[in-house]
Amino acid sequence: MPFLDTILLFLAGFVSGAVNAVAGGGTFITFGAMSLAGIPPIAASATSAVTQLPGYITSTLAYWSDIKTFWRGALLLCAISAVGALAGSMILLALDNPSFRVMVPWLLIAATALFAAGPWLKPKPKSGSEESVGSFTGSLVQFITAIYGGFFGAGMGVMMLASLGLTQAGDYHRLNALKNMLAVVIATIAITVFASGGVIAWGPALVMVPSGALGGYAGVWIAKRVPQSAVRAFVVATGVFLAIYYFATG
Repeated sequence: MPFLDTILLFLAGFVSGAVNAVAGGGTFITFGAMSLAGIPPIAASATSAVTQLPGYITSTLAYWSDIKTFWRGALLLCAISAVGALAGSMILLALDNPSFRVMVPWLLIAATALFAAGPWLKPKPKSGSEESVGSFTGSLVQFITAIYGGFFGAGMGVMMLASLGLTQAGDYHRLNALKNMLAVVIATIAITVFASGGVIAWGPALVMVPSGALGGYAGVWIAKRVPQSAVRAFVVATGVFLAIYYFATG
């Protein structure tokens, strides 16, 4: 990779990690940087899944005490998420870059709108038993969300947290723990499919994964000093810029 592209991707990984730690939406940053570096959209989307996986894993581990209370009941949702992610990632592989490029700006607009609405979509605490993790409605909604996550991960976390809030019992932290657990499953399946299809740009991934880890650590410092609304505004502006970029160059 050219030196300037390497610097761009390293900084994007760092910013992505920091943004995820504060407000979420780091996929917009990594996808956008790879697009500007000339990486085809399918490879950029697939590689973004790789860059986000470490964060999903560490977030899941941070919630381990919560997960231990419901993981057996969540196995069905994990299996459904795996099947949905497999379907979504296979759909992406079935497309060529020109076809996917036409879809990207519309996907970005939808994901940006969803992310912008995130504060109003946060789940409200509700009573109920942990058995609701296996409900039919919850399973169906999670399957659809997993298809989207396997196909195009931007905004997946917001979408999943909102849908879990409508279909599952428990407080915010329990729902967030479940969301992180399912995100690991979705990302792992998608990465496996993308790797087998040879569409992951491993060079950029190797640059952004460690810088993303550094950014995640720095995000704790940022969260104490920068309003979350300002970070969310930055992510939304990035999503709008990328949509305009893809409309203009499509």
